[in-house]
Amino acid sequence: MPKIEVKNIYKIFGSTPKLIVPLLEKGDSKSVILKKYKHSVGVNKASFQVNEGEIFVVMGLSGSGKSTLLRCLNRLIEPSSGEIFIDGTDITKVDGSELREIRRKKIAMVFQNFALLPHKTILENVAFGLEIQNVKVEQRLKKAMEMLELVGLKGYGNAKPKELSGGMQQRVGLARALATDADILLMDEAFSALDPLIRKDMQNELLSLQAHMQKTIVFITHDLDEALKIGDRIAIMKDGNIVQIGTSEDILHHPADDYVREFTQDVNRTKIVTAASIMRTAESIIVGKAGVRTAAKKMKDLGISSIFVTDKNNILLGIVTIDKVSEMIKEQKEDLNEIIDHDIFTVECDHSIDTIISEFIKSKYPIAVVDEENKLKGIVFKSTVLSGIAGEGGDQIDA
Repeated sequence: MPKIEVKNIYKIFGSTPKLIVPLLEKGDSKSVILKKYKHSVGVNKASFQVNEGEIFVVMGLSGSGKSTLLRCLNRLIEPSSGEIFIDGTDITKVDGSELREIRRKKIAMVFQNFALLPHKTILENVAFGLEIQNVKVEQRLKKAMEMLELVGLKGYGNAKPKELSGGMQQRVGLARALATDADILLMDEAFSALDPLIRKDMQNELLSLQAHMQKTIVFITHDLDEALKIGDRIAIMKDGNIVQIGTSEDILHHPADDYVREFTQDVNRTKIVTAASIMRTAESIIVGKAGVRTAAKKMKDLGISSIFVTDKNNILLGIVTIDKVSEMIKEQKEDLNEIIDHDIFTVECDHSIDTIISEFIKSKYPIAVVDEENKLKGIVFKSTVLSGIAGEGGDQIDA
């Protein structure tokens, strides 16, 4: 069961939103609804699921409906129609007291403008959510101190918000959300007001925290680079509609339409595209089973000048070249172990093109893609790196 499941959510602003839903279902556009019926469409039939421990990013330009959609998830904005399930419970149908309980214990929110209480200390701000839950003073202050340390603000508990920089204030907002131990974090353009360098630091901080806290996060942004960096999956919105949902590489390599394609055309792919998406089939030979003639034949058939060598469990051992194999054949030798070059460079599946390029500068061979156990998963050639940067495919094999 997904942690969050959204089914056919509509949000229409106006006097008779229920009458507008059938018109949208029939195919009327947002502009037609506004012009003809004087109603504004915030969200138009949005459906998606968020898995436990996932960072799900919703992105779009101003007016696309992303922040409205986020606020529907905890009913800060009431949906006009549809269902929203949190841990299997449709929160559109719960009463006020049950909704308050869900907000207190299951869902926390981090706002763009920090939303700190200026008259309270940093420690009191972090503990505020626990205060609302009627947690005892000693317990909530202890928890607040732990969260401040977690976000790198140990020692700032007695300061006031105005004494902290924007980045530090946003860390306080994040610490406050984490202090409640809520399973779900809703983050509404949480880093948008920060300077670029501080924003990058906060993105890294969030990913670092997520690595061991494994919260379910719905993150709103208008910045595609930010979405691609932190999102496990991304939903792109336009005019209240979700036009595409996918991983970073889905979005980059298979844009759903011209709108998404235009979004992605200026993205720095070297930091986003990973080895897994550009690697080729892991052509290799198994030492012990194959001799030099087998190696020579396989390289000839594939039109390549070197081939990786593994053991019977697919653990990467090294590489042999056609020149070395030819010498062995002339000398009537068979043991491949004698000519395996162990001086090879490897990357893992999630390493970016940036990393692969730096390895290619040092390597005289293609780059091997391996898993955590050093098992061979694929091979990256120079041409496939260039194709990945250009956003192109292709199955060619290089020498």
